[in-house]
Amino acid sequence: MRLGLALGYWGRGPDPRHLELAREAERLGYDSVWTAEAWGSDAFTPLTWIAAHTSRIRLGTAVAQMAARSPTATAMHALTLDHLSGGRMLLGLGLSGPQVVEGWYGRPFPASPLTATREYVEVVRQTLRREGPVRLEGRYCSHPYAGEDGTGLGRPLKSITHPLRAGLPVLLGAEGPKNIAQTTRIADGWLPLYWSPMRTDVYEASLGGLPDGFMIAPLARAAVCDDVAEGLLPVKAMLGFYIGGMGHSARNFHADLMARMGFEPEARRIQELFAQGRREEAVLAVPDAFADEISLIGPRERIAGRLAAWRSGPVTDLLVTAPNMETLRVLAELNG
Repeated sequence: MRLGLALGYWGRGPDPRHLELAREAERLGYDSVWTAEAWGSDAFTPLTWIAAHTSRIRLGTAVAQMAARSPTATAMHALTLDHLSGGRMLLGLGLSGPQVVEGWYGRPFPASPLTATREYVEVVRQTLRREGPVRLEGRYCSHPYAGEDGTGLGRPLKSITHPLRAGLPVLLGAEGPKNIAQTTRIADGWLPLYWSPMRTDVYEASLGGLPDGFMIAPLARAAVCDDVAEGLLPVKAMLGFYIGGMGHSARNFHADLMARMGFEPEARRIQELFAQGRREEAVLAVPDAFADEISLIGPRERIAGRLAAWRSGPVTDLLVTAPNMETLRVLAELNG
């Protein structure tokens, strides 16, 4: 199991520790470093900055939001950074949800998320393969554009720039069972948001027979500390926000996933509290058991025992959000 460093997206401003953490992760032998985006900082610019200050570590987006860019624009970002970094790019994509797509990007959330994802990935693949002009007559992607509100003057084009790698890896952040199953067919890897090594049966039917080299790269908070309950508070804060606030009460993919993992009453209670503006109570309502299962928190010996469970399953890459250098070093030592 390889280790990756997940830096996420910025809050109020850039985190001055991120570059230092990325360089230390490279020195310690971490395989990859990942950035993200929500509705503030973008995923590609910080990754480019990190690329300029590192030499070996792979560079991933976990995730770049599909609604933020057309698929050809995303492919342009990826092939450009792949060239500048010497072939280190990993393109992680996610569809997000109706609240973000319609509220932030001002676009309709697709009625068929699976079709939208499949078409998007196909256009990215065509762009990177550069075997000919990009062509697709899809429900959501039309190349050339063929809508009635167009001019009809569009022409099929292929990238002026020759991609460094036609097979640049594409990974998908997917949560629903059908979306995960599709991911195994059309992508090079899967980025689970929540993964419990004690509940791998939740995903078993969706994963089925995996192709060779397929990456399963969940994100997990890690922290070496003496007080487990205190160490879990940032995990619970994140879960409270995602379960309660990252989606509508009637359509929240994160809450639905928590429910499928055996915590449905708790997930609905978190949503209810968050909707009432009782955010602190929503965070406290997150079960310690759930937060603990999807993270690596506690003294070194406790993390060592729990890390063994992560290594025993199908996970190929563990992407850790680490608050300090010590945690990065301990995980590198324990993972061998």
